[in-house]
Amino acid sequence: MKLSARVQSIEGSKTARFIPLLEQMRQVGRSVISLAIGEPAADTPPAVIEATVKALQQQKTRYSEMAGLKELRAALATRFENCSPENIAIFNGSKQALYAAFQTLCNPGDEVIVPLPCWVSFPEQVRLAGGEPVFVPTVDHQLDMAAIRSAANEKTRAILINSPNNPTGAVYPRRDLEQIARLAEEKDLYIVADEAYSYFVYDNLSYDSVYDLDSIRDRLIVTRSFSKHYAMTGFRVGYTVAPKETAAAMVRLHSHLTGNVCTFAQYGALAALDMDEKLLARGRMDLQRKRDLAYDQVRELFPCIRPQGAFYLFPDISGHLEKDEHSGDFAARILERAGVAVVPGEDFGLDGHVRICFAAPEEQLTEAFKRIREVL
Repeated sequence: MKLSARVQSIEGSKTARFIPLLEQMRQVGRSVISLAIGEPAADTPPAVIEATVKALQQQKTRYSEMAGLKELRAALATRFENCSPENIAIFNGSKQALYAAFQTLCNPGDEVIVPLPCWVSFPEQVRLAGGEPVFVPTVDHQLDMAAIRSAANEKTRAILINSPNNPTGAVYPRRDLEQIARLAEEKDLYIVADEAYSYFVYDNLSYDSVYDLDSIRDRLIVTRSFSKHYAMTGFRVGYTVAPKETAAAMVRLHSHLTGNVCTFAQYGALAALDMDEKLLARGRMDLQRKRDLAYDQVRELFPCIRPQGAFYLFPDISGHLEKDEHSGDFAARILERAGVAVVPGEDFGLDGHVRICFAAPEEQLTEAFKRIREVL
């Protein structure tokens, strides 16, 4: 029996081909440093663990509200101007939130403008909704407004904005977000803003959310997550902020996909919102220090634009590619020879680069760049 054509057409991550090699290396006792997985090295905060355990002990293990716990949505709503709990919907991580956004917005043949490089799941989520991603270039990892405007046409349904960006760490300034907002209003488009890394902005740079532009909120879906900010990647709790009608439609879809998000995990998320921001700020400063360490080392090897946010470097390794090689070949070579795992730029739609996560322990970062330097 054949699988559906839509599922068969899903593009798999090139990184998946490295998994058997990585496991084989570990089985024979080779040391492998992974700078491929996008998650903080810090432990989940004790307050989150305690609240989750308490919820389990209190038998909060039943079905809960489809849109998410009322108290969690109410707490999140206070963090956004003129927002109510009805504007908030809780999902199984921001990945499912984004999937629901595109399923809700897109009709067959609709187009979504996606700046490159982009997170690996964006194009496939659009395609699974029957839409078509329209890729536009960036300039030094910043938005190319002329390219975005040129790509907009009568088929365009939405513009996707991801800041801080995965994989580049670029942070988009307010003036560019304002231009995107004006274009969306002019062309009657939605904006889908993936802000999973909103907390990770460095060098005392102010972070501007698309939500800060009040004129665009009636055509805006913001997705965020507890995964990165609170080191809760395994909890799978994300959320959207959207117009009430849009949020309600996304919840109706959600009800047929999974039902509610894990009930006791949501109590852990609620506890995270009550944490002392000073404790969280220490984690951000720790990542800024690691960013500086990793950037100083990577630029000795490859050209690289200094990231202002997230926790990734996206160096240009094209000068080290052998004949007919792609970034996936380079990543495989570095894994096999140096025992360092990175993600090829092909996965993000921009060959000739690799993504390096600098959220690893500092000693691992130093050792990883030492190994890479030795095999180049």
